[in-house]
Amino acid sequence: MEKVINGINHWIQALPKEFTTMSVTEISNRSAPNKWSKKEILGHLCDSAINNLGRFLQVQYEEQPYVIQPYNQVQCVILQNYQERPLQDIVTLFQALNNQIVHVLQNIPSEKLSYICDIGNNEEKTLEWLIQDYLEHMEHHIYNQILVK
Repeated sequence: MEKVINGINHWIQALPKEFTTMSVTEISNRSAPNKWSKKEILGHLCDSAINNLGRFLQVQYEEQPYVIQPYNQVQCVILQNYQERPLQDIVTLFQALNNQIVHVLQNIPSEKLSYICDIGNNEEKTLEWLIQDYLEHMEHHIYNQILVK
């Protein structure tokens, strides 16, 4: 868990600094009509944080296996209209949500990390796997979409 917490804390600090090195055009440009801008990708990471924060809490007290409810990622980005929001608002949201996730992770009793989650397609994973997957998902978008010049 320490590795995940350290990784999230790293991006809470580092990602805002990365955005300061980018132009407004670079942050807002969509490479294709059906692709997200870097700002929208950051918004998507906020949506991911919102959904996973709830999951990380609910897995601990709901009946097992906890069934993960998917959400429409594209519609969330459209409806939140991240493209038109000031970047600083999205950065602040990203930091606040991930600070709360770190707080929750620091307080999960170790025995609950083995609680089972039904992630769909007849697959079951542990809460610990779900938490690790959260950071992997975040870093996938950061390394492959946000930090790419």
